[in-house]
Amino acid sequence: MQKVITLKDMCHVTKTAPMAAEVHGGRAKCLQRLIRLDMPVPTTVALSFDAVRAIAGGAAANLPDILRHFGENPLLSVRPSSMDPDWGGPHAILNIGLNDIKHAELCKTLGEEVATRLYMQYIQTFAVEVARLDPEEFYLSDHPSADALQAMLHTYETEMDAEFPQDVGEQINEVLRSMSRTWEGTTARLLRQAKGAPADAGLGLVVQEMALPMGAGVSGSGVIQFASGVTGEEQINGRFVPQMLHAEGMRDNDHALFLTRDPRGPSLEESAPDVFQQLLKFGAIARIKLREEMEIKFILRDGVLTILDGIRIDRSNRAAVRIAVDLAVSGVIPKEEAIMRVKPAALSELLHRQVDSRAERDVLVTGIAASPGAASGRLVFTASEAQASASRGEACVLVRRETTPEDIRGMHAAVAVVTLRGGITSHAAVIGRGIGLPCIVGAADLDVDERKRLISGPDGRVFKAGDMVTVDGSTGQVLVGEPKMLEAALDDAFQTLLTWADDVRDIGIRANADTPADAQTARNFAAQGIGLCRTEHMFFDGDRVDLMREMIFADSPEGRAAVLERLLPLQQSDFADIFQIMDGQPVCIRLFDPPLHEFLPAGKAGMRELADLLDVPLAEVTARVEDLTEYNPMLGMRGVRLGITVPEIYEMQARAIFQAVVACQKNGRTLVPEIMIPLVSAKREVELVQAHIEAVAASVHSESGVDFEYRLGVMVETPRAALRAEDIAEHAAFLSFGTNDLTQMAYGLSRDDAGKFMSDYVKLQVYEEDPFHTLDLEGVGELLQLGAERGRKGRPDVTLSICGEHGGDTATIAFCRAQGFDYVSCSPFRVPVARLSAAQLALTDRLG
Repeated sequence: MQKVITLKDMCHVTKTAPMAAEVHGGRAKCLQRLIRLDMPVPTTVALSFDAVRAIAGGAAANLPDILRHFGENPLLSVRPSSMDPDWGGPHAILNIGLNDIKHAELCKTLGEEVATRLYMQYIQTFAVEVARLDPEEFYLSDHPSADALQAMLHTYETEMDAEFPQDVGEQINEVLRSMSRTWEGTTARLLRQAKGAPADAGLGLVVQEMALPMGAGVSGSGVIQFASGVTGEEQINGRFVPQMLHAEGMRDNDHALFLTRDPRGPSLEESAPDVFQQLLKFGAIARIKLREEMEIKFILRDGVLTILDGIRIDRSNRAAVRIAVDLAVSGVIPKEEAIMRVKPAALSELLHRQVDSRAERDVLVTGIAASPGAASGRLVFTASEAQASASRGEACVLVRRETTPEDIRGMHAAVAVVTLRGGITSHAAVIGRGIGLPCIVGAADLDVDERKRLISGPDGRVFKAGDMVTVDGSTGQVLVGEPKMLEAALDDAFQTLLTWADDVRDIGIRANADTPADAQTARNFAAQGIGLCRTEHMFFDGDRVDLMREMIFADSPEGRAAVLERLLPLQQSDFADIFQIMDGQPVCIRLFDPPLHEFLPAGKAGMRELADLLDVPLAEVTARVEDLTEYNPMLGMRGVRLGITVPEIYEMQARAIFQAVVACQKNGRTLVPEIMIPLVSAKREVELVQAHIEAVAASVHSESGVDFEYRLGVMVETPRAALRAEDIAEHAAFLSFGTNDLTQMAYGLSRDDAGKFMSDYVKLQVYEEDPFHTLDLEGVGELLQLGAERGRKGRPDVTLSICGEHGGDTATIAFCRAQGFDYVSCSPFRVPVARLSAAQLALTDRLG
């Protein structure tokens, strides 16, 4: 037996009706709130989620129970009511109940042309949206007539083999069934799940009496907002269109009126001042009582106001921050709620230029979105070309198969970077995020001919050096040309929200910063210190790379020390600048980490240039390069292994750090630098490096006569270091987990090559997410947990942190809080996101 929708499945919306958003949807609940605020809302009946599911499954609506709430021969509308309007839903259907009799009535009150147009519009909508007939068969002419109406009715009868339904009950039953089945369809379900809706998300339907915006007096349809959806600032926006049935026709309508007085044309404020004041009053009431900036849709008929709907205004991320802060400042919501209303990811957009969402996108290729923001520039293919372009004041986009540390100067000169290889933690991605440079990696469908300086996309289009492209690092798309951009928006509302966030979060947020410029960015974003300063990046600046190459070719410890002596003042200056910028906040300096081969040229031309520089035979250069070549350099002679076998490097760096500290303390700044040893896997490694550093510290103290302190710690990035953390912590004041390499080693995955197949692995659910993008809390997380527990056993007061790229991720911060970590460290441009995420996690725990 077919189920019948009963009274309990539908609700006449009144002030006291038993309604809930999780039962009837957000639109239905909001209409009840508007009624409670004594706004003139038409008679409305709400169908519950269960009712809509039943109708989609074949149940029949108990129509007399719906229609009894409305007058004789009503005109009705049906609108969707889901939990979240962003999930979409079926189109609203208007003027249900229009038939031959109603058409005749409207001809007398509105005139034949207007009435006929309304009827034909409804037949067209019913035929296409409800009966699913071919839109081409129901063309609406610009000059509706009785003959055209009859022709359309005849077309419907021919296509359906039945007359157009004249009974209002039959019409609304078909509308409800069509809209219900649309929501339950596979396509609609997939689309809303892509927007974050749960698989079982329900839809309510709102049946409302129509208010026709047509009459002899001031009549029409309008929409009004009281804050800008773009900036969030207080501002009256909207349109009013005289004699217009609904809002869809308002945009670019030649007859539209401005809402407020405007020298460009007539306004509603002038035409109907009393109604305009009513709208302002209703807007103010709604803001306070509904605790939100609302958009009000309204109808005027002969100067009488009817409120059709009130919805949360659609807003950009910039506006979302402004509105949340303004509501809190004015006392409408508490600060804690303002913090919770803004999605952390939204802040990332505010930090960078973005492609305007309204701009057309000509996509050349799509890769991995590695560093957010967007920039346009002319194609270049080498770091030197990028530097030359920057010197001419020309914006450029650097395209490489993959970047190496030698490309850093070119990356700084470019406005964006694209690489064919690499994953979310590859060299280009890490540097891009660190300096706020839009970056796409893993664009494997892009072909590069470096010799001819050409790129070609998967569609066969070819672009040469100098052509203009745009990199959207937020979406991973390379676009052809130069679309319109939106500028970053670090306004007072942004700063206020983050200040409130800092008041409630309970975990420290530091930044990964490698240079004084990075440190300044970290300081600007209120990082609580530097959690990772990768010193090797300093060696690629200016002429320092040549000194490093000279050191590599030195054939004795004394020769290496002599070259490093020339690098010492440069390193000392960098550290002094960073200490000064951070102004007493902690700075954790990782000692030299990469394998030496990264400083040597790969091609023959580079080797010849190096031979000339060093004044040695080319054969000697070639031999040295071959000698330093490793089968797997990321697991070879690097980090602490290099520091032990070539101790002169770490000794020079330690001296540079301590001398910078002495200089700062003489200028009145007290600081305690943190020195971090990379790639440790055994306690003895720490002991050996510790002995060297203690000797350097004693020497600097003796030479300067200045007392200073420092903290020595370990970067835990090998599984063995995590497992042996109890022993290692005996010699380490802190343990900072480098989750990039730890993930790489735990999985046995190359973070530079994983991008080639990672998307397939995620699609096939081998991994839930890319472990280089989202921390693997089960596998790698267990290593972190073990490392933390065992580290505390070896040293109860050990400081624990994460300094890998995962540090800015909400799930990682939640994990670190649960494990009692002291802080997380992430790229400078992720610091604001991490600050907000940490605050929201703390508030969620506090509020349950």
